[in-house]
Amino acid sequence: MEDFKLFLKLGLDHVLDFSAYDHILFLIALAVVYQLNNWKKVLWLITLFTIGHTLTLALSAYKVLNIRIDIVEFLIPLTIFITAFINLLTANNSSSPKVNINLFFAFFFGLIHGLGFSNYFRMIIEDTDSKLLPLIEFALGIEVAQVIIVLGILLIGLFAQRVLKVSKRDWVLILSSIVIGFVIPMLIERKFW
Repeated sequence: MEDFKLFLKLGLDHVLDFSAYDHILFLIALAVVYQLNNWKKVLWLITLFTIGHTLTLALSAYKVLNIRIDIVEFLIPLTIFITAFINLLTANNSSSPKVNINLFFAFFFGLIHGLGFSNYFRMIIEDTDSKLLPLIEFALGIEVAQVIIVLGILLIGLFAQRVLKVSKRDWVLILSSIVIGFVIPMLIERKFW
């Protein structure tokens, strides 16, 4: 039971750590195009992200995959930038967002984000008999933390649109621009060439 709590908390802390806010920025970029009544779609998106994230952690934990960390550290903010930039390009669409592209972003970019934590996670579970259970416990922590963050994003969006009368288009443009503003310095700092 102690290991369960440890890995669940590790997953929660991984997402909710405000000093390592790239995960939160990605969730903002991914979820800002949705409204609270789209919560099922958003839940699928973050679950796909968790699956992608966990898959690369598993491949790393079992020493199947090993990627240079400097490349991964650059790719993580690049995925955030791409997601937010697509939001800017499609903000004028009055219809609901194209779920297929967001499903792709969630899963594929989850694979990349999982690589960013893979070396540390591999070190933590290196001496454990079973690597599968800690992976599942960690993934559960990530999923719970993502639900908390995304629910907050959706509720703030509801408040902005209903109370402050910000149009959905403007809400997407504003938050996506803020995310891009945070990510550009990351891209410059983390370039690997």
